[in-house]
Amino acid sequence: MTRMITLDGRALNRALLARQFLLRRQELTAYAALEHLVGLQAQEPQEPYVGLWSRLAAFDPLELSKLIEERTAVRTLLMRRTLHVVTARDALALRAVHQPMLEARMWATLRRNLPGVDLAELAAAGRPLFEGEPRMLTEVAREIAGRWPGVAARDLGDALSCLVPLVQVPPRGLWGRKGAARNTTVERWLGQPPVPDTPEAVDGLVLRYLAAYGPAASADIRAWSGLSGLRESVTRLRLRLRVFRDERRRELFDVPDGELPDPGTPAPVRFLPAFDNVVLGFDDRGRIIDKEHRGLSVAGARFVLVDGRVSATWTLTGGVLGVDPLRPLSRGERDEVAAEARDLLALYGGGSLRL
Repeated sequence: MTRMITLDGRALNRALLARQFLLRRQELTAYAALEHLVGLQAQEPQEPYVGLWSRLAAFDPLELSKLIEERTAVRTLLMRRTLHVVTARDALALRAVHQPMLEARMWATLRRNLPGVDLAELAAAGRPLFEGEPRMLTEVAREIAGRWPGVAARDLGDALSCLVPLVQVPPRGLWGRKGAARNTTVERWLGQPPVPDTPEAVDGLVLRYLAAYGPAASADIRAWSGLSGLRESVTRLRLRLRVFRDERRRELFDVPDGELPDPGTPAPVRFLPAFDNVVLGFDDRGRIIDKEHRGLSVAGARFVLVDGRVSATWTLTGGVLGVDPLRPLSRGERDEVAAEARDLLALYGGGSLRL
């Protein structure tokens, strides 16, 4: 019997950085990066731009803006019931895969706030209003709220965001621009409805996750996607996958050609945006963030990676980029953080550094 290889935390860290384009910036288009990463977290409209800047050589933020304006990329609810910017192709291919999860998570949160609301009736009432012109969730909810007296419009709007496949339209999400969160349907914006869910679509999503985040356990895939029933997919794929173990003896799955760099490979300083999936995309986040700092990742902190691990947070206020270390940094590390910070400030048009 072949002995299963154990990968320690540093090996997993370097594999993750390489596949996330954080070990070396890549000469790729923004579109290609979105495809590989299966989108970027976009709860905060400007954050994906920092995510791409940290991953791509000579990234121009107007490139992503153009994709959104031309409807080649969209902002929509997908993984974990959170907003992501994804390619239009992925919005069509993945929405049906995530639809049951979106509705289940919405209902778990809102069921006590929606007494007497028939979800199918709510979706049928709201959809035509979004198709007429881009609307805010609460605007549509107020127009139909009379059907359910006593139910708050904000709760109806929150439910609609999951029941009806929607995209947020520009100027929301464009670089350096502000705009209300107006929504229209995926079908109206992209000219076709989401494709039906199939086991093959789930299997494809699992393989793409492993290519961009692996090696990883089934629990990690579930934590990233929010989906249940993934064991069936892993079982179907198992003969096509490499299998490792981590130091906790968990089985880790991986695509056959997934990069596994030498664990001793140096890792450059990288600045991450809020809610970046490189930190959130696992059940066990120990490969990149210490347990005592994990709570910061769901609170919207922006992180600085030093030697491949979360080692500081950063803010940008009034043109001042502030870096606050989470551990003592050596003189060399501080110099590298400062150099990367100055490059990031150039993305924003300049400013000063506090470190």
